[in-house]
Amino acid sequence: MKTHYIIPIFIPEKACPHRCIYCNQFNITNQTQVTDYNYVTQTIETYLQTIPKEATKRIAFFGGTFTGMSMEEQNLYLERAYPYITRGEIDEIQLSTRPDYINREILENLKHYGVRTIELGAQSLNNEVLQFSGRGHTVQEVEKSSSLIKRYNFKLGLQMMIGLPLDTKQRAIETAQKIVDLGADCTRIYPTLVIKNTFLEKLYLEGKYQPLSIADAIDQTLAVMDIFEKSHLSILRIGLHPSQSLLEGTELVAGPFHVSFKELVLSEKWRRKLQPFVDNRPHKACVIKVPAGEINAAVGYGGSNKKWLQQYYPNVRFIPTADEFEVLFS
Repeated sequence: MKTHYIIPIFIPEKACPHRCIYCNQFNITNQTQVTDYNYVTQTIETYLQTIPKEATKRIAFFGGTFTGMSMEEQNLYLERAYPYITRGEIDEIQLSTRPDYINREILENLKHYGVRTIELGAQSLNNEVLQFSGRGHTVQEVEKSSSLIKRYNFKLGLQMMIGLPLDTKQRAIETAQKIVDLGADCTRIYPTLVIKNTFLEKLYLEGKYQPLSIADAIDQTLAVMDIFEKSHLSILRIGLHPSQSLLEGTELVAGPFHVSFKELVLSEKWRRKLQPFVDNRPHKACVIKVPAGEINAAVGYGGSNKKWLQQYYPNVRFIPTADEFEVLFS
């Protein structure tokens, strides 16, 4: 199986006319706007020096509203990436944008330059949540753009957030199901954080918004993950990338940020899976056979699941297997 690598090109807040209530993209990414387009080439070359030649490689334009730029400016970026596609050094290009900046002309141009995946920041598929969050688009625009993207045979990504104002666990579940129904190939799940210099910070300080706790964020993430996994939809990311400002706490005001949020989610997923097997009858040993790729999650973040089971059994062992899951007692 080939290893997949992403070469990220950040274009913070490029062309985005909206400031969503939770957004201060510069504070999160610590990136300034790109003015020297040779930055794209330099970044690609730097990454290619360390990526194995046989690996699958993807250039990804992150951070801004890519298709909100003029066609000329879009092409200034794409023209620096496309030669790597034609030479076979890069397998594909992906980008992220807004649902209201998609049309036939844009899609035809992106197809010409080897773009294969378009991710839309849907965030929610509830109009009340979208309006309050200042997204500037409706659910209907997400539906229309998604349909058009699929018609042009691009891979469709639909990103979602949990914990937005007016959102609920049930609304998050409904958003996840709509993402599946719209034919998305992949998604990302981001818990809402309160970042400095945002309107959400103002609401939080005034007591008008309460972010999710870590426990609630994990619970909601698991609920939407269940929908995605049952539909075999690829989850590209869970939780925000831990930038320096988030790690240092200089821009984070409140919210369910954890450097290993995904690991916490997967640990809890396995704890719930193991819960029915907890047996209060006296046993000395508990052996858990787990698919090798999930062994770390089963043991738990920081060994949390193993420590939990050791409250019941003196001897707890996790054994990696090909694809088997089984709990044995002795």
